[in-house]
Amino acid sequence: MRPLILRNVEVAGRGGLDVRLADGRIAGIGERLSGPGETFDGRGGALIPGLIDHHIHLLATAAQARSVRLDAVRDADEFDATLRQALDARPPGGWLRATGYHGRMAGDLDRDVLDRIAPRHRLRVQDQTGALWILNSLALDEVTAQGAPPEAERDAGGRLTGRIWRGDAWLRERLAAEPPELAPLGRTLAAFGITGVTDTSATTDAQAAALLADARRSGALPQRLTLMSAGELATPADGIFDVGPVKVLLDDARLPEFDDFLARIAGARTQGRAVAVHCVTAGELALTLAAFEVAGAQAGDRIEHGGVIPGEAIPSLKQLGLTVVTQPAFVFERGDRYLADVEAAEQVDLYRCASLLAAGVPVAASSDAPYAACDPWLGMRAAIQRRTRTGRPIGLKEGVDPRRALELYLGDRSAPGGPVRRIELGAAADLCLLCVPLAEALAEPAAEQIRATIIDGAPVFAAD
Repeated sequence: MRPLILRNVEVAGRGGLDVRLADGRIAGIGERLSGPGETFDGRGGALIPGLIDHHIHLLATAAQARSVRLDAVRDADEFDATLRQALDARPPGGWLRATGYHGRMAGDLDRDVLDRIAPRHRLRVQDQTGALWILNSLALDEVTAQGAPPEAERDAGGRLTGRIWRGDAWLRERLAAEPPELAPLGRTLAAFGITGVTDTSATTDAQAAALLADARRSGALPQRLTLMSAGELATPADGIFDVGPVKVLLDDARLPEFDDFLARIAGARTQGRAVAVHCVTAGELALTLAAFEVAGAQAGDRIEHGGVIPGEAIPSLKQLGLTVVTQPAFVFERGDRYLADVEAAEQVDLYRCASLLAAGVPVAASSDAPYAACDPWLGMRAAIQRRTRTGRPIGLKEGVDPRRALELYLGDRSAPGGPVRRIELGAAADLCLLCVPLAEALAEPAAEQIRATIIDGAPVFAAD
């Protein structure tokens, strides 16, 4: 790594400074710094720590490039037309993967509904939550040739419906598809100013971890990496990724027995790991809080999503010391649907932020990509404005000021919602350089304001 001097940048509100980077660290901050190495003219733009996406699914997001996105579909006719258009471009017998489905588009899907759309192709459609895949008959026959998993739903007569719950790992094994290319995603994240990510996939096993580790080593995925998993996972000898909490997936319709939940927490503790629990509904949160009350919580334990947090649950979150890792962009991307589906009295509980912070609950932001856009600047705008795609408000009192919205992405990967990383001597040279001073950038947060992204002292993205 060659030394690099960033000239004429704004640091902590002070303009006209130079920042020298050497050996992956910030080695100097001051006016008119001298020394060896290349120089980069910051043109007065703000230099801030690189952003962290604290909850993302990397392989699924990379696979999105091969998929048909259904997020913008409004009704059954558009759903049908979107899939048929994509199928017409594929030879009979080929596969089509579609994501982002919601029941308001065309109701409950099963194999028979998809057979009418795709009688000659293998089709699988993922629900927007990521919890459910629906396969047509040709696809289902192929993946169940050696038997169906317990996660595969059956009707009253024992016939497979085509609906498979939480079956990602099983499907991946049956399909044996080529792993998605990660370099395009790495470039996209870098263009957003993201220098570190935490992959929160419960399905991460040794094989998936090896794929991500190789992408890190090759530079295809330049971001620093933390991996969660539902099972055991070890940090490789070269430390190319960190091992994060044990992920516990909850589904309201099939919550685990309380003792089983406690056993999962205990298993994480024997591995020396914290616990991160998927909590979208109030019922999932209530069970989680009860489990931590009995098992005890420790530093690093997390609530993922916090989709619905009743006000009476906030003191328990504070007392237990739990961190909430939320996704502000859902207010924008799915907010109109929430307003239609969620009782008015409960809408204030959706994706809380300001009330948690006011109570002293650590809060960090993330994307949950591919289930929402991986643009953190979109998340910041949503955290500030609390408006849906059509401009309707949701929980305006949960909005935060622009600087606090940025700080939701500035915690360390090991301590989301904790102390904010700063531009200071000795800090890691994982940085985001903006085109304008920070106050101007935060007036209307947008990824277009990013001039360069630096990881370990080396530029990985430059707008010009």
